[in-house]
Amino acid sequence: MKRIVLSISVVLMVLTSCSKKAHPSVDGSTKSREYPIETPGKTETTVAPAIVLPAPAVSLSSPMIVIDGTGQIISSRDKLPSEIAARVDYNAIARSFTPAQKQNLIFRFKMLPPRVLLIPDRFVSKSARGYYCVYKKKFWYWRKDDGLFYLDETYYQ
Repeated sequence: MKRIVLSISVVLMVLTSCSKKAHPSVDGSTKSREYPIETPGKTETTVAPAIVLPAPAVSLSSPMIVIDGTGQIISSRDKLPSEIAARVDYNAIARSFTPAQKQNLIFRFKMLPPRVLLIPDRFVSKSARGYYCVYKKKFWYWRKDDGLFYLDETYYQ
């Protein structure tokens, strides 16, 4: 019985010692690892360069209304990310709903939803039809080529 316990403990020690690999520290420090380089006649130690990660992109914390239900511009080009602001044509997207569409939306949903939104990537989902987001658990918005999300036309057509 002692042999079995002893052999199991030896196997466990071997397995645990083999599983400890050189990983960077968990505390977030950027210590460089030293790797010995052996060449015939002499041994040197070099320091590996520290890995530099790119800075995270600034992202929105919540959806931003670009055009509201009355067709007014809420977010100017200055507030939009530069890659989206270059593609946005406010003359084409700044339209309000027709009076009949407004009345229908208010009757059905008790509110007038915004027409155009800028949605952070973490709220975006993908389907076979494209990228979409559900706003206030009621309204589906679909991404178009300019990077903005537009209210699904089934709500007001």
